[in-house]
Amino acid sequence: VQLVESGGGLVQAGGSLKLSCAASGIAFSTYAMAWYRLAPGKQREWVATLTSGGSTNYADSAKGRVTISRDNAKNTVFLQMNSLKPEDTADYYCNANRNYGAGSMNYWGQGTQVTVSS
Repeated sequence: VQLVESGGGLVQAGGSLKLSCAASGIAFSTYAMAWYRLAPGKQREWVATLTSGGSTNYADSAKGRVTISRDNAKNTVFLQMNSLKPEDTADYYCNANRNYGAGSMNYWGQGTQVTVSS
């Protein structure tokens, strides 16, 4: 199983970035996909989730600025981030999760770095 993020980079405050996460080795359409971020000196923070059924949920810090979407034909999940702020600076990680009865399968990507300059 591989989750490979891309699309990070350096952007000025107020700018936009679109992150991508390409998955392989899983039945992608059956997994809930999520994005998390880890900023220096902080705990990992959940950003957004998109279920296999198409439901979305966003952290309060992301609502109105961030959109999660997926292309099941390309086994890819996206995170469109607008109106970026310096506090959005972090490593962003893709997560794939599926529940199987009493257990679950959970996979992580290696992360992509986002830096927002003021």
